[in-house]
Amino acid sequence: MSAVTDTRESQIPEPNIARFLFADTRMAPVWLIVRVYLGVLWLLAGWGKVTGGGWIGEGAGGAVKDFAQGAIAQTAGEHPQVTQWYAGFLESVVIPNATLFSYLVVFGEIAVGLGLIFGLFTGIAAFFGGFMNASFIFAGTAGANPLMFILATWIVLAWRIAGYWGLDRWVLPAVGVPGSAGTAFRGRRERSVSGAGTGAGTTSA
Repeated sequence: MSAVTDTRESQIPEPNIARFLFADTRMAPVWLIVRVYLGVLWLLAGWGKVTGGGWIGEGAGGAVKDFAQGAIAQTAGEHPQVTQWYAGFLESVVIPNATLFSYLVVFGEIAVGLGLIFGLFTGIAAFFGGFMNASFIFAGTAGANPLMFILATWIVLAWRIAGYWGLDRWVLPAVGVPGSAGTAFRGRRERSVSGAGTGAGTTSA
C-alpha cells in the first residue's frame, strides 16, 4: 500500500503581498511599464550593435574580442574588477569563438527586447536578459546593467502577470506552463490517453 504525500505540508504559503505583487492581474499595468521600459533598453542596445561595426557581417567578432580583452585587463591591481575564473572563461571560450558570441549577443538582445515589449514569453525573455546583464557585470561593466538586472529579476518573479497586458495573455493559456498543458495540447493529450485506453480494452477483451 503506497503512502499518499500531502504536498501542502512541504510548501510554504505565499504571503498575500507577494501574491498581489507577482500574481494579481491588477498589477499588470505596472509590470507593463516596467517590461516595456526594459525591453526598449534591450532593443536599442541590440539595434545599436547592428548599425555599428564589429558585431555582425564583415568584421564580426572584433567588438567582442576588444570587450573581452578589456575585461581581462581588469584582473590586475589590488582591487580587480574582474575575477580570475571569469577572465579564464573569456580567454579560453569567448575570444576563440568571438564571431559566434557576437551574433548571440546582438540577436539575443533584440529578441529579449521584442519579447519584453510585446509581452511574449515574458518570463523567459527577462531571464535571458538578466543572464546577459550578469555576464556584463562579471566582465567589469556597470552602467545600466545592475538596474536592468534588478528589473529583469522582478519580471521573472512576476512572469504570470508581467505579460498579461501583452501576447502572453493568450499564448500562455494555449501553450501551457510546466506541469500544466495548454489548450493547444490538451486535446491531443486527451485523445492519446483515450486511444491508449481503447487499445488496452480491446486487448483484454
